[in-house]
Amino acid sequence: MTSVFTNRRRMLAAGALSALMFSHVAPVFADEAKRPEPGVISVSGEGVAAIAPDMAVISLTVLREAETARAALDANNEAMTDVLAAMKAEGIAERDLQTGAFSVQPRWVYPNNKDGQTEEPKIVGYTVNNTLTVRIRDLSRLGAILDTSVSLGVNQGGDVVFTNDDQDTIRESARLDAIEKAKAKAKAMTEALGVTLGRITQVSENSYSAPPVPMMRAEMAMSAKSADSVPMASGENEYRVTVSVTWEIAQ
Repeated sequence: MTSVFTNRRRMLAAGALSALMFSHVAPVFADEAKRPEPGVISVSGEGVAAIAPDMAVISLTVLREAETARAALDANNEAMTDVLAAMKAEGIAERDLQTGAFSVQPRWVYPNNKDGQTEEPKIVGYTVNNTLTVRIRDLSRLGAILDTSVSLGVNQGGDVVFTNDDQDTIRESARLDAIEKAKAKAKAMTEALGVTLGRITQVSENSYSAPPVPMMRAEMAMSAKSADSVPMASGENEYRVTVSVTWEIAQ
C-alpha cells in the first residue's frame, strides 16, 4: 500500500510541475502569434558598363583533301605549320594558340548504275580539318593577321569575337551601378509610402554580355592606310548586371 501511495504522489507532483512549465511557456507563444510578419519590398536595378574591346579571338581552319588520308594529313600539317610559325612571328604567345578541332573524314560517293539503282557507296578521298583558335591582344594587327593566314593556306573559319581580357573589373563597375539604381528605386518607393527600409533579406544577381555595337572609332582594329589588311571595326562591348534586392519594411 505504501508503494502505491508513493507512486501516486510522484505522478501528482510531475503533473503539477508540467502544468507550471506550460503556464510560463504558453504566454510566450501567444505573444509571438500576435506579432505580425514584417512587410517586404523587392526591387531590381540594371547596371551597364560599355568599353572598347582590347582582345579578339579568331578561328583559323586549314582544310585539305587528297585521295588518301595520309596525303591529306601531310598537306594539312604543312599548311598549319606555316600558319603557326606566322602567328608566332606576329608576336602571338604560345598560351594564345590552341587547337580547337581536328578531324579526318572520308569523302563518299553514291553512284547509280545503268538501271538507276544506287550502288554501294565508295570512298573517293579524305578530308582533313585542323582549326586553330588564336587570341590577339594587339588589335591593330588583327586585319594583317587574317590576311596573312589566308595567304598561308587557311581556307575556312575566320570567325572574330571581340572581347576584353579583364572582364571581372568591368562587371564590378556594372554591378555597383546596378546596386545604386536598386537602392534609389527602393528609397523612392518607401518615401512615397511613408515607411523606411529595414534589413536586407535577399540579394540575387544576373549578368551577361551584349554583342559588340559597331562604331567607327580611332582605335579601329586596323589602319585604314594599309590596303593589304582585312578591314575590321572593333566597336564596343556592353556588360550588363541585374541586381535584385529585398528589404523588410520598417513601420
